[in-house]
Order: sequence, then C-alpha cells, then structure tokens
Amino acid sequence: MPLATSSFSRDANFVPITQNGLIVKKEVTFTTDGTVVVPIFTLTGTVLVNALYGIVTTDLGSNHTAASWRINDQGAQVYLTASAGTTLSSDKAGSLIIKDGLVAAAVKEIVNTDGAILEPTTLQTMIFSPIILVKKTAALTQIEYRYITNNTSLGAITFYCGFIPLSEDGNLTVV
Repeated sequence: MPLATSSFSRDANFVPITQNGLIVKKEVTFTTDGTVVVPIFTLTGTVLVNALYGIVTTDLGSNHTAASWRINDQGAQVYLTASAGTTLSSDKAGSLIIKDGLVAAAVKEIVNTDGAILEPTTLQTMIFSPIILVKKTAALTQIEYRYITNNTSLGAITFYCGFIPLSEDGNLTVV
C-alpha cells in the first residue's frame, strides 16, 4: 500500500476537519496559451472524491475559457465536469471554482468581486458533488485541469481535492 501524502485540513485550533476526507493540494501558475491541460493529481486504486475545487491565488488573464476537470488514463479522457467548460476570464484572486454538480454540469465559478454565495439546491444535500474514481489497470491515471486561452498572462490557482480511499491502494497524490 502506498504511503499517504495527503492529510486532514485543520481549523484555527489545529483540530482536524474530516468532512471532506483527506486533502491534497497543488498550486499551478498558468504561462502557456492554446488548449492547455495541466495534470494535478495522480490516482491509484479507487477513491471517493468528496470535494474538488480551486482558489484563484493570482488574478487570471483576460481569456481563460472552457475550464473543466477530467481524468486521463493515457488512452481515454473522461470529464468530471462538462467538457464545454466555464469562462473564468479575469477572475480575481480569492475567487472559487468548484465541482458542485453531476458530470454533465459545468465548473461552478464564484467570483469574489460579486459578494456571491453558494448553497445547495433543494435537490442537493451538500455543496460538493461526490464522485467515485477508479484507476485504469496498468496505466497512469490523473485528474487534469483543462482550459483554453490565447494569452500567456494567466495567473494562478491552488487546486484542492478531498477524498476517501475505498480500496486498499486508493490514493491521490500531487503531480
């Protein structure tokens, strides 16, 4: 069984926050144009993803479109959010992107300049939309962030994933 590289988040009193499971995080600075695919987490075994989100840490560029998450097993790409994606152009530091719906739903954007809130619909029981991921046998399987842009001044996002291992070898690690 691989050694876990994730941990529970902690509150201001250092008490573990366990509701989303183990947490892995990756900071990404965007510097490329075109259709960009950024591997963020590597999957082993089977996991229940309870939370998948990102916090903009440096303002995004003026053309950051079609943002989505997918898994890639080096043979097939399966989208975790709608493949058409969401436009995040010029989002300010502190803005949030989140997987809060079924696979057919786009990445949800909460722009901090709008004083916005996010709450479950009457059909949801929680904000995050859980999903089970299974690694493809004998293949590198990763969660990727994908977007399209025509500029290289694109800012940065810190991505977080809260998960619970379901199989003995279930784990997510930072790429």
